[in-house]
Amino acid sequence: MSKKGHEVGGRNVFKDIGVSNADEHLVKAQLVYKIDTIMKRRRMKQTEAAALFGVRQPDISNMLRGEFRQFSVERLLRFLVKLDQDVEIVVRPRRDLQSPPALHVS
Repeated sequence: MSKKGHEVGGRNVFKDIGVSNADEHLVKAQLVYKIDTIMKRRRMKQTEAAALFGVRQPDISNMLRGEFRQFSVERLLRFLVKLDQDVEIVVRPRRDLQSPPALHVS
C-alpha cells in the first residue's frame, strides 16, 4: 500500500489554490462565517436575514454556501451591524516582521 503525499498549506487557502485577491476572499469568508454563526445562534431563517439585510433569500443562500463574490467587505460589515454587532477596524504596525502585513478578522 502506498501513501499519498500531501502539502502543508499556508494560512490562506485561497492563496494556496491560486485565487486572485486571496486576502480579500479570506476576509470575506471569515465575515460570512461570523454572519452564519450569529444566524444559527439566533435560529434566524434565511428569509428573515434577507429582509433584514435588504437582499433576496437566494443571495443569502449563495453567500452561506461560499458564493460571496457579489458582496463587498463593506457590505458584509454592514450585515454584521444589522445583526447588532459592533464592528471595529484597527490599524496597527505588524507584530511579526518576518511575515508580510495581512488582513485579519477576529
